Amino acid sequence: MKENILVINPGSTSTKIALFNLQGEEIFKENISHSTEELTQYKTLLQQAPARKKIILSTLKKRNIDLDSIKAVIGRGGILRPLIAGTYEVNDKMIEDLKNFPREHASNLGGIIAREIANEVGVSSYIADPVCVDEFTELARISGLKGIKRESLLHALNVRANAYRYAQEKGKKLGEINLIVAHLGGGISIAPLEKGKIVDVNNANDGGPFSPERTW
Repeated sequence: MKENILVINPGSTSTKIALFNLQGEEIFKENISHSTEELTQYKTLLQQAPARKKIILSTLKKRNIDLDSIKAVIGRGGILRPLIAGTYEVNDKMIEDLKNFPREHASNLGGIIAREIANEVGVSSYIADPVCVDEFTELARISGLKGIKRESLLHALNVRANAYRYAQEKGKKLGEINLIVAHLGGGISIAPLEKGKIVDVNNANDGGPFSPERTW
């Protein structure tokens, strides 16, 4: 019976995976670390995909997870063309963009690996709230320098997850409240949400706050 959802979150030095049942209950999660020596043998991030996929499948096997129990696979959303927040089914065009987009980021492996595993199982694959979520107001695009517009690149998945969590705690729908959410990690995203939409972000990619890994 297909009753589980596999979640894949590739990072620069780790691959996090988790398995949930259809009621949203966590069955297990694991953080697989990748050493510098392991990663430096690959010239590009895309070349890491087969090795990371192999480790994921090996982890599932060790935990006695039958692949036929998986109903869907969802990966971390990567850098694509601007999208509004939401869940997207991975298709051929998305894979083409993930592999060929000028900006390379570990998150791009999420949709690629999810699609490959899902195809083997015979189910659909998805991404949700990728880093390219763009719901900026026109005012937010003004950089202060003529001809240059501010871009929306942020930790949208974590920002929206925490916004949802807060809304649930208050007994509200996300579209009913305004929030400022801060993601504090190797990179930092501080985003105001207006009625659920990320209308701006002060992030460490483009002169935002100093962070452990990004010091503009």
